[in-house]
Amino acid sequence: MRLRTGVALVGVAAVVVAAAIGYGVWDRVGPLLTPDECTAQVSGRTVTLSVEQAENAALIAAVSVGRGMPARAATIALATAYQESKLYNLESGDRDSLGLFQQRPSQGWGTEKQIMDPYYATNAFYDALERIGDYESMRVTVAAQEVQRSGFPEAYADHEADARVLASALTGNSRHAFSCRIGDAPDAARTRLLDSGLTRRADVVRREVAQLFGDPPMGGFEPGGVSSGHMEGSAHYDGRAVDVFVRPISAENKVRGWAIAQYLVAMADRLGVQHVIFDDRIWTSGSASGEGWRDSDPPERSGDRAILEHRDHVHVDVFA
Repeated sequence: MRLRTGVALVGVAAVVVAAAIGYGVWDRVGPLLTPDECTAQVSGRTVTLSVEQAENAALIAAVSVGRGMPARAATIALATAYQESKLYNLESGDRDSLGLFQQRPSQGWGTEKQIMDPYYATNAFYDALERIGDYESMRVTVAAQEVQRSGFPEAYADHEADARVLASALTGNSRHAFSCRIGDAPDAARTRLLDSGLTRRADVVRREVAQLFGDPPMGGFEPGGVSSGHMEGSAHYDGRAVDVFVRPISAENKVRGWAIAQYLVAMADRLGVQHVIFDDRIWTSGSASGEGWRDSDPPERSGDRAILEHRDHVHVDVFA
């Protein structure tokens, strides 16, 4: 058996409402059922994952970004999780091995409950990786083996190419390179605003991003008309939107912005995300999600292109 990613993240399992159903109708002429899935495309190589695998991969990459580690660290961690669990949070394994990295309580990795928390398990892996010291100069499989002490030390190399693609996309080093096809909208959730000025679903997103990537200035609900800077009809006025700022605009912050944006796409099914906008690109759940990241066409009524391009912040809004 396996456990869905993110259930312990920010302690909000009880308030994360039901997400999209796994199939959607995509053909306008004749109905064609296609399973939800995610893809990363970098340098001509494509990696395809189930939504559950993508959530785990995105979490592994996000933790590396939040810790200030290089993309190389994410590559090593992803290659390891590929080999150990196929990027699923397994509830069993060889002897007492558990979770994404098949860590063993008997070997000091933590309690069973801790290891089954993907956030804890990923941080435990990176803690061990950092203790190696020169892991960046090692072959991926060698660095992974230094952490894992596996009986099959060369097996990690089998997954290195795919891990590099995912790491490059999900750490933001490859822009709009990761996308998910998500079918139906989630069930309706409570729309009453919390003290944060956000709906419960949007507040979960805000807290999760803050936990993983740090706590930059974030804007949620802004009362009043379009003078607040958002267009009429914006999800901000319903408390369904969060802006994650990556200021000042720089190459480094652009990478960080894409890491956040593509993480949110990977988690769209679980978090009920409807749109993600960054750097003049937009991803939309539902039938349009099969198109991946599209150019963000400015609405006719907008006179401020900077607002529409979202160059200095990631905009995310959720379903009602």
